[in-house]
Amino acid sequence: MTGFYHVCFAVPDLAAAMRDLTAAAGVAWRDPAGGRIGEWDYQIVFSAGGAPFIELIEAAPGGPWGDTSRPGFHHLGFWTSDLAAGAARLTEGGFAETFSGCPYGRAFGYHRVDSIGAAVELVDESLQASFLDAWDPGGPPMPAIGESAG
Repeated sequence: MTGFYHVCFAVPDLAAAMRDLTAAAGVAWRDPAGGRIGEWDYQIVFSAGGAPFIELIEAAPGGPWGDTSRPGFHHLGFWTSDLAAGAARLTEGGFAETFSGCPYGRAFGYHRVDSIGAAVELVDESLQASFLDAWDPGGPPMPAIGESAG
């Protein structure tokens, strides 16, 4: 079993969530960044200090992160050696894909795990170097789930 590298919360107010987690638990943050995937704009931030990271996403309701009008646990993120094989494994295991970034040129996907009320995100490990450059400069490589096709 490969450990997750981040836990994500969808929040309606990124600044408030950052402030509160800093006050409650001493969490330090990288600088937030804006982005867009498809028709959805978002603000994102990751905690500083290495894996496992805390990810916060602020976006309008109705996009890949669902009802973001209220804060909530959205997903656990894992690197995968083969996104297509990992997505097939999860789908065949009964964990439906609820969003794929692939049509938008982003190698990740969310799969719903009803028993935890959230999703598992698989991110292709080919994106790890750019993730580290942006969110943990100089940080060590993280393990990926070793997928095998078929």
